[in-house]
Amino acid sequence: MSWKQLLGDGRVEAHQTSKQELDDLRAAVARNLTDASIAALSADNRFGIAYEAALLSAKMAITCAGYRVKGLGAHQATFQALKLALGSGVHRTAGYLDRCRRKRNDLTYDAAGVVSDQDAEELREAATEIHRQVEAWIAKHHPKLA
Repeated sequence: MSWKQLLGDGRVEAHQTSKQELDDLRAAVARNLTDASIAALSADNRFGIAYEAALLSAKMAITCAGYRVKGLGAHQATFQALKLALGSGVHRTAGYLDRCRRKRNDLTYDAAGVVSDQDAEELREAATEIHRQVEAWIAKHHPKLA
C-alpha cells in the first residue's frame, strides 16, 4: 500500500494540519486514555475508549503526513496509512490495532461482553505507546507542530 494507492482509491485526500488541530486531538487522546483507565467501566467500554485514543493518535500522524482519511472503511484505512506515515517500526502495532478494530466492530454492533479486562488493558497500553511514538515522530519530523 502507498499514499498514491490510497489517494487513487479515494481512501485519503490531501490535508494541511495545524498546531490547533493537533492540540485538539491531543486533548481528546489524553481524555480517552484517562477514561480507559476507569476500573468501574465495563471492559467493552474501556476497550472502545482506548481504541478511540489509538485511532486519534494515528489521525495525528496522518494529518502531519499531509493527508486525511475519508469514506467507507475509514478506520481500516487509518491503520494502513499509519504504517505509511511512521514507517516499518509501527507495522506490528498497526496490525494489532487493526485486529482491535474488528473486535471493536463486534462489541459496537453485535454483542456485549466481547472483550476481557485483559484485552481492554492491553489496548490501553498499546494506545498509550502508539501515542508516544506518534508524538516522538512529530517532534522529529514536524517540530513546529509538536
